[in-house]
Amino acid sequence: MTITVLPNQPGEFWWGGVINEGYMMPFGGRPHERDLRQTDDNQASPLLLSNLGRYIWCDGPFAFSFDDSSLTIDHSGQLSIEEGHETLQGAYLHACKLHFPPSGTAPDKLAFTAPQYCTWIEMFYEPSQEKLLAYAGAIINSGLPPGVLILDDNWMNDYGTWDFDRHRFPDPAGMILSLHEMGFKIMLWVCPYVSPDSITFRRLRGLGLLMQYTDGSPILRRWWNGYSAIVDYTNPEGAAWFRQQLDRLVHDYGVDGFKLDAGEPLLPELTDDIAGEIAWTRPVLPMEDCEAYARLGIGYPLSELRMCWKLGGQPLLQRQRDKTHKWEAATGLAGLIPDAIAQGLMGYAFNCPDMVGGGMDGDINSPDFHFDSELFIRSVQCSALFPVMQFSMAPWRVLAGEEWTWCMNAVQLRTELGPLLSGLASEAAENGLPILRHLEFVFPQQGFHDVQDQFMVGGSVLVAPVVNKGQTARVIRFPAGRWQGDDGSIVEGPAAVEVSAPLSRLPWYRQI
Repeated sequence: MTITVLPNQPGEFWWGGVINEGYMMPFGGRPHERDLRQTDDNQASPLLLSNLGRYIWCDGPFAFSFDDSSLTIDHSGQLSIEEGHETLQGAYLHACKLHFPPSGTAPDKLAFTAPQYCTWIEMFYEPSQEKLLAYAGAIINSGLPPGVLILDDNWMNDYGTWDFDRHRFPDPAGMILSLHEMGFKIMLWVCPYVSPDSITFRRLRGLGLLMQYTDGSPILRRWWNGYSAIVDYTNPEGAAWFRQQLDRLVHDYGVDGFKLDAGEPLLPELTDDIAGEIAWTRPVLPMEDCEAYARLGIGYPLSELRMCWKLGGQPLLQRQRDKTHKWEAATGLAGLIPDAIAQGLMGYAFNCPDMVGGGMDGDINSPDFHFDSELFIRSVQCSALFPVMQFSMAPWRVLAGEEWTWCMNAVQLRTELGPLLSGLASEAAENGLPILRHLEFVFPQQGFHDVQDQFMVGGSVLVAPVVNKGQTARVIRFPAGRWQGDDGSIVEGPAAVEVSAPLSRLPWYRQI
């Protein structure tokens, strides 16, 4: 290992590493440490970016720590320290060009012009064809626009046996055709795991396509649904087998894309379920197995990931880790904006803030769960102008009266600004720029580095949601220029202005 110490410059702040630490960013103003070699819970990248135009990149994961005066990097790979790019955006664009260039392709436009709808909360582990068609019909009947419909866990025969359970889905091709005719596009939930008592397990073990220990025994990994074997997607033949399953679902049933769940790296030092030396079929760097799994989603018009290593610039929808039905920044609503900013700064332009109101297993479906309609509405408003937004808890079921109207107002705003979001997605595919941007990114070195509860959509739309319970007014920090609000007001910046923000309002402004 090599230790590199980089003195911090006056007024310098940093972003990067792991996106779910966005609420702790920018780094540099207080002690902080993180080891990217032990990252198993969301998107990450070996990248740190400074508001003064410096950045750090390493081909492999590294550990980093900040104190009052310096940044310390513990690394084994080739470390690049780039300077002289003047601003956060300048550093980002240089890093993007060299290390995660845009692919030239964006996900399907429907992801940006309408909400996604996931069956998870309404059906949990018991989806069916009848329920799915009824859910889609209820979306339309409620007045919500058709969008991307995600059929979540347990639609299939078994983990690793990727075909519809015909008892619950007697006519999947006909069902998907009907959903297409209603205006929806369909994604299926998949994971890299294989039930160890299935025929698929025996076949894949015989073919040598399961991850195994050096003694030849298959790895049975503990995950949230039990213990399963793992398709060896670091093996080209294992990856090809997995892709064949997805391609067959597209060909046979008309599926439009996939929600690739799980994909955490195998980290023996973090878990008790990896209890031996892994017999990789080729040399695999730390975190490279996570990257190999994420690559399986490339090439489909719609692919959503919760885990990712590197792969900025690729046409993949990156969802924040599961959020709880809470206001706090670490796991709830207040973390959505800073985590999304971090996603964009690591090259993940097509980002999604998890399900509106939260979707954490064990939280939202706990017998002790208490629904907070204020939190739900603020979550709708906060998500409405993200690159991607996703419902799961049916809003027409949990809201009524004025609250339902306020929810629909936010969705209507997304519909109206859908062309802007879609256009920015196309631009991101070409130039790599984030869709959702930090104020510091757009208006550099003007004192906006610490703004955590506002964001820019592109370079001209400022969005300032309310993310604190009971708050009906908030201070908005405006950059220089003339800004017209959703309420018709005009603000001359630079200025910090307190505005009224009742539960009915999502404050947003366009530079004119």
